[in-house]
Amino acid sequence: MRRGETPCAFITLKEGATATEQEIIDFCRQHLAHFKAPRTVVFGPLPKTSTGKLQKFKLRDQAKTISPPAHFEAKQ
Repeated sequence: MRRGETPCAFITLKEGATATEQEIIDFCRQHLAHFKAPRTVVFGPLPKTSTGKLQKFKLRDQAKTISPPAHFEAKQ
Protein backbone atom coordinates (compact mmCIF):
# COMPACT_ATOMS: atom_id res chain seq x y z
CA MET A 1 0.00 0.00 0.00
CA ARG A 2 1.34 3.40 -0.93
CA ARG A 3 0.94 6.59 1.00
CA GLY A 4 -2.54 8.06 0.56
CA GLU A 5 -4.10 4.78 -0.59
CA THR A 6 -6.88 3.03 1.30
CA PRO A 7 -7.31 -0.75 1.34
CA CYS A 8 -10.09 -2.28 -0.73
CA ALA A 9 -11.10 -5.95 -0.38
CA PHE A 10 -12.22 -7.99 -3.38
CA ILE A 11 -14.25 -10.98 -2.18
CA THR A 12 -15.56 -14.05 -3.98
CA LEU A 13 -17.85 -16.00 -1.67
CA LYS A 14 -18.14 -19.77 -1.85
CA GLU A 15 -21.42 -21.12 -3.13
CA GLY A 16 -24.07 -20.88 -0.40
CA ALA A 17 -21.98 -18.55 1.79
CA THR A 18 -23.25 -15.12 2.79
CA ALA A 19 -21.49 -12.07 4.20
CA THR A 20 -22.11 -8.36 4.25
CA GLU A 21 -19.64 -5.57 3.62
CA GLN A 22 -19.80 -4.55 7.29
CA GLU A 23 -19.15 -8.13 8.50
CA ILE A 24 -15.98 -8.31 6.37
CA ILE A 25 -14.76 -4.91 7.59
CA ASP A 26 -15.46 -5.81 11.25
CA PHE A 27 -13.62 -9.13 10.91
CA CYS A 28 -10.60 -7.41 9.36
CA ARG A 29 -10.52 -4.75 12.08
CA GLN A 30 -10.44 -7.49 14.72
CA HIS A 31 -7.63 -9.44 13.03
CA LEU A 32 -5.53 -6.81 11.24
CA ALA A 33 -3.85 -3.54 12.12
CA HIS A 34 -6.39 -0.71 11.83
CA PHE A 35 -4.66 0.91 8.84
CA LYS A 36 -4.71 -2.41 6.94
CA ALA A 37 -8.45 -3.01 7.35
CA PRO A 38 -10.40 -2.35 4.13
CA ARG A 39 -12.75 0.60 3.91
CA THR A 40 -14.45 -0.75 0.82
CA VAL A 41 -15.51 -4.31 -0.03
CA VAL A 42 -16.34 -5.48 -3.56
CA PHE A 43 -18.16 -8.79 -4.06
CA GLY A 44 -17.89 -10.71 -7.31
CA PRO A 45 -15.66 -12.92 -9.43
CA LEU A 46 -11.94 -12.13 -9.59
CA PRO A 47 -10.34 -11.57 -13.00
CA LYS A 48 -7.80 -14.31 -13.77
CA THR A 49 -5.40 -15.17 -16.58
CA SER A 50 -5.67 -18.41 -18.55
CA THR A 51 -3.20 -19.98 -16.10
CA GLY A 52 -5.32 -18.98 -13.08
CA LYS A 53 -3.27 -16.06 -11.78
CA LEU A 54 -5.03 -12.94 -10.56
CA GLN A 55 -4.96 -9.94 -12.88
CA LYS A 56 -3.99 -7.40 -10.23
CA PHE A 57 -3.84 -4.51 -12.70
CA LYS A 58 -7.55 -4.99 -13.42
CA LEU A 59 -8.32 -4.98 -9.69
CA ARG A 60 -6.32 -1.76 -9.27
CA ASP A 61 -8.20 -0.13 -12.15
CA GLN A 62 -11.52 -1.21 -10.64
CA ALA A 63 -10.51 0.11 -7.20
CA LYS A 64 -9.64 3.51 -8.68
CA THR A 65 -13.19 3.91 -10.00
CA ILE A 66 -14.75 3.22 -6.60
CA SER A 67 -15.26 6.30 -4.46
CA PRO A 68 -14.37 6.03 -0.74
CA PRO A 69 -17.24 5.49 1.72
CA ALA A 70 -19.15 8.56 2.90
CA HIS A 71 -17.80 8.28 6.46
CA PHE A 72 -14.21 8.66 5.20
CA GLU A 73 -12.93 12.22 4.99
CA ALA A 74 -9.50 12.98 3.62
CA LYS A 75 -7.30 15.06 5.90
CA GLN A 76 -6.04 18.30 4.44
